[in-house]
Amino acid sequence: MAGKVYLIGAGPGDPELITLKAVKALQAADVVLVDDLVNRALLAHAPQARIVEVGKRGGCKSTPQHFINRLMVSLAEQGQTVARLKGGDPFLFGRGGEEMLELRAAGIAVDIIPGITSGIAAASAIGVPVTHREYTHGVTLVTGHTRDGEPPNWQALAAGGTTLVIYMGMKHLASIVSELLAAGLSAETAAAAIQQGSLPEQQQVVTSLGMLPMAVKQAGLGSPAIIVVGDVVRLAQLNLDVAAVAVA
Repeated sequence: MAGKVYLIGAGPGDPELITLKAVKALQAADVVLVDDLVNRALLAHAPQARIVEVGKRGGCKSTPQHFINRLMVSLAEQGQTVARLKGGDPFLFGRGGEEMLELRAAGIAVDIIPGITSGIAAASAIGVPVTHREYTHGVTLVTGHTRDGEPPNWQALAAGGTTLVIYMGMKHLASIVSELLAAGLSAETAAAAIQQGSLPEQQQVVTSLGMLPMAVKQAGLGSPAIIVVGDVVRLAQLNLDVAAVAVA
């Protein structure tokens, strides 16, 4: 009898920001396939399980996605319960959709357990609501690093008037800022970059869009980090340990 795969969102990093449903799935697992960005403290919920590291991190040596897909199918076909533990939410820039389709095609039962995505959690960690009816009518979550290497349509994103939450954008931060400015956003638009959001090691800068690349460089922030652009960033709690440049 075939087993089952849980695609689990581990949340943004803080091990307390995981759902009870995710904890129960980890407790039931025979095998846990864990991503690189997942807090290892979460593995305490699965002492009975075999842990398999299948790290994926931009710019580093990573486990090929096709290998992970085949491994999940193989383990489930052996009758094992598999917990695929992914950072943030499995369906938001986490390749969870690809994994779900692969499992479905193989006839494997799959259960999706959502997680708190880092884009929302990182902004919240510095007191920034990504939506606020007095500041914006919505939020757009976008990746700065696409599969084919082509940039997103920054012109359309800038014109949308929503808060922009940019994942995987630190490597190309200078060009992203240039594109947004060329698309019509003011250099004085409030912006932030948050590294290690929700963790004790969290670092952030809050500044203007035009100053963001320089502020990030001066603070020594690196990847992975979340970039937030929009008027709501003016609500950041600057009394935190924040490297800040005054935003008018």
